[in-house]
Parts: sequence; C-alpha cells; structure tokens
Amino acid sequence: MSDTLTVAVLGTGIMGAGMARNLSAAGHEVRAWNRTRSRAQPLEADGIRVTDDPADAVRDADAVITMLFDGPSVLEVMRAAAPALREGVVWVQSSTVGPDALAELGALAAETGAHFLDAPVLGTRPVAEAGELTVLAAGPAAARPVAERVFDAVGRTTIWLGDDGTAGAASSLKLVLNTWVLAVTHGTAEVMALAKGLGVDRDHILEAIGGGPLDLPYLRAKSAVILSGDFAPNFTVDAAAKDAGLILGAADRHGIRLDLTAAGADRFHRASAQGHGDEDMAASYFASFPDPDPDPDLDPEAK
Repeated sequence: MSDTLTVAVLGTGIMGAGMARNLSAAGHEVRAWNRTRSRAQPLEADGIRVTDDPADAVRDADAVITMLFDGPSVLEVMRAAAPALREGVVWVQSSTVGPDALAELGALAAETGAHFLDAPVLGTRPVAEAGELTVLAAGPAAARPVAERVFDAVGRTTIWLGDDGTAGAASSLKLVLNTWVLAVTHGTAEVMALAKGLGVDRDHILEAIGGGPLDLPYLRAKSAVILSGDFAPNFTVDAAAKDAGLILGAADRHGIRLDLTAAGADRFHRASAQGHGDEDMAASYFASFPDPDPDPDLDPEAK
C-alpha cells in the first residue's frame, strides 16, 4: 500500500476543515468539497484541491469522509458523488446522523461497492484543528488498514465498536455522549443567566467550584464563551438543536423519556428564533431572557 492516500473530504465546516488540514499535513493528497465553495477556498493554502462538485472530489479516492449537517444531506451529496466512487473505497461517515439514518446510507454504499464506516467524532473546532478528535468507529475489517491511517491523521483516539457500520453502535454512542454535552451546555447557560439576574459576580462561581467535584473543563469552556460575549461557533445552536432532535427520536423509539433533553431542545429553538442559530451553542444562554433578545440593560454582553 502506498504511503500516501487520496482522501476526499465532503463538508469543510467547523470540523471538516480541520480534518482536511491534518490529513494534508500527514502527507496525504486531499480534495475538498463544500456546498458553499468560498468556505472551502482557504484550504488551498494548505495544498488541498477544492472541487466544484462532490464527484470530482471522490474520483479515484482511497477514502471519502462525509462531515455534513445531517443524514439527508449526506445521502444527497453521496448520491451525487456515487458515479465517481471507485470499487472498494472506504467511506468514513463522520456526520452526526443518528442510527436510524444508517440503513439507507449503508445501502447506497453497498450499491457502489464502498466499504461503509459509521465513524462520528467527538471534539470541538480547536480539537479538530489539533488533530486530537476521538473517533467512534464501526465497520468491516477490510476497511481498517485505510481507515486507521485516516483516523491517525485526524484523531488522538479511535474506539472500535464492531464490524457492521450499519448496526448503529458508533452513532448510538455518539448520541449518548452528546446528551451529556448538551446537558452541561444548558446547565452552564442557566447558571450564568441566573447569576446575571441575581447580580452574582460570575467569576465567583468558578472560584467557588475550582478544583472540586463540581468543576468541569467543559463548564469552564462554555462559561468563557458567555463571559467574553464571543459566540464564534465551535458547534452551532442549530446543529445542537438537530442533535437534540436525533437524541429524542432515538429515545422515544426505545421507550425512554428524556425530560432535560426535551427542555434543552426548546431552549435551542428559542435561541435560534432570537437570531443566534449560527452562534456557538453556549448561546442557549440567551433563551433565559425575554424574546427576542435580552434587554441590553439586563445583559450588556448580548451581541
């Protein structure tokens, strides 16, 4: 096997761009496609070829990574790319689509002769840019020699969860883990909002819990977003709302009631309706204040 893989990255948003850069830095030939080409254009400075359509990106590639918004968008893009896929290509499906989307995606992979991997990732934009993602992977053994080289370039840890990419083991684990991520995000947002309303110095909150069992790195990260007023996204409100919907749908189909996740989904929808949909999901914070936006006198940090 050649030391250099040809890898197509379809979707170069918050996570995909960092993955593409790290694959290129590892010496692989990388082609990138994004629905809005201008957002992918900066990758050319890293030696990555940006294409006009997904078929051009995947032609003769050893591996294809899909990092798109949801299951329908993955299916649409891969159907467009399908005529150019070579037999035996490794399809690394890293978008958060939930287990129910996998049967249709797996069927498309089978039609094209691709090896399908269910491989969502854990991490934020800085983690993706540093090549330190955690990859949750399930897929056939035949795909692993190529897949592991891709994962080595983009991630710090890979957790293999079986040989069937359509069984849902990786996507189900991703939904469970995202349930915790969303709960911590909303908890942080509500704590900071209540402190604002009660006139509590919010730095004192972090001082009081520092080093104790209530302290969390993620709480500090989301607190920093709120306190700085810089809501540049690591993961957007609208993407988080989509994931909350996937979690609730999966839970409902298994007879599980998730009251906190349901309330959190409502918070994301309110924040999005207030105009924060493209901001970091810490903007759940704004859902604690009157619609449509917090009164500047109440919350001077609102942007």
